Amino acid sequence: MSYSPEETFSIGERMGKSIEKGSIIALSGDLGTGKTLFTKGLARGLDIKREITSPTFNILKIYRDGRLPLYHFDVYRIGDVSEMDEIGYEDCFYGEGVSLVEWAELIEELLPENCIHIKIKKDPEKGSDYREIEINDCSFD
Repeated sequence: MSYSPEETFSIGERMGKSIEKGSIIALSGDLGTGKTLFTKGLARGLDIKREITSPTFNILKIYRDGRLPLYHFDVYRIGDVSEMDEIGYEDCFYGEGVSLVEWAELIEELLPENCIHIKIKKDPEKGSDYREIEINDCSFD
């Protein structure tokens, strides 16, 4: 659970400090739940100094200046999963870095079984900054 944007960032940062190469993070949650903020924390944990922005229009941004490369996907605007082949997703998923996919449920069939699934949900009854952050295997059920 996270009760502030700073906590959401910190959870990502802690994960980034311990994550290993070849890890794939499938990140899901509605608009405005903090997916990019979590990603910024993960990047900080990987010692990436550059500003992290959502690659919404590019689909993929690569950050190579940290402990491990970060392949940051935002597949919200993808029309068909075949577009992932065009951007070379397999080179990232099975490369030397960490892949993080925002809106991962849209390309579920491409994700390997061993990915880390993180679901971020708001609960307005618990406050505007409250987020439930659920981390488990790569199941979208």
